Amino acid sequence: MTYLRPGMTVGLLGGSFDPPHLGHVHITKEALKRFDLDHILWLVSPGNPLKSKGPAAISRRMKAAQDLMDHPRVTVSDFEARAGTRYTAETIQKLIQAYPGVNFVWLMGADNLAQFHKWKDWRKIMDLTPVGVLARPGDRIAARAGKAADVYRDFRIKGRHSRLLGSAQAPAWSFVNVPMVNLSSTQLRENGGWVGD
Repeated sequence: MTYLRPGMTVGLLGGSFDPPHLGHVHITKEALKRFDLDHILWLVSPGNPLKSKGPAAISRRMKAAQDLMDHPRVTVSDFEARAGTRYTAETIQKLIQAYPGVNFVWLMGADNLAQFHKWKDWRKIMDLTPVGVLARPGDRIAARAGKAADVYRDFRIKGRHSRLLGSAQAPAWSFVNVPMVNLSSTQLRENGGWVGD
């Protein structure tokens, strides 16, 4: 990822992408605009520590993500697998060390913000990098009423100023409402749209 240069603002969309789908593509394109990002990395994780069942093989998920996300400012990456990190806070720290001077922004759906306080070292994530939250159907109220939103309420950048997020010093976060595609990887697996290994 030598194209990541000091001064760039790079969004990080992490997940199992099991499978990747058009909802991921949609929030990626919205994040590029709403948070004024130069680039986005899809960080395909080896596995989600909060899920009991492992995902499909990473090689399969990487290929499916690369086939689906065809955009010049988006790169699908297996950085977590190569860096040997398992948790988001560790991954962000390694990226900051590997790419000094790059301004990273952690991206998540509102559903993740609602349960963000259950993530390992969630406060460290908030203190390491700005966080951009994109509203998904049905998750807006629970997310804004969640523990993380409450603890960091004084560090919220209003949605109308969301383009300032990438240049903000952490902790900082912004919640934006976007027209959403109501798809989830869980639904696709349950409906037989993606069969694990």
